[in-house]
Amino acid sequence: LPLSYLWQGLCARARAITLFGKLRVWDTEANNGVLIYLLLAEHAIEIVADRGLARLVPAEHWQGIVAGMRDAFRAGRYEEGLNAAIDTVDAVLARHFPLAAGEANPNELPDRLDLR
Repeated sequence: LPLSYLWQGLCARARAITLFGKLRVWDTEANNGVLIYLLLAEHAIEIVADRGLARLVPAEHWQGIVAGMRDAFRAGRYEEGLNAAIDTVDAVLARHFPLAAGEANPNELPDRLDLR
């Protein structure tokens, strides 16, 4: 966690939105990027969805995913909780941005964890 974030007094949501921009998660053709942000130091979880997806999916749905992760993490099932969240986000994307028959997923963003 950069010290500048602490000095600015940013809440976890603001930090997630800042990182969303720094990582260029918004840089997809359909504006449907999603960031799952885990701030371990504060036990905070945030999901930031780009505007193309956010206008289709209510905030309550994202909060439900966060609640499921929180429950799994409290029970010590970290991998299971994160994988379930990723699978749920994947299903949301597939529902709202389906691929045409025979179309390959363009995978516009890297699939690596960023441990900033």
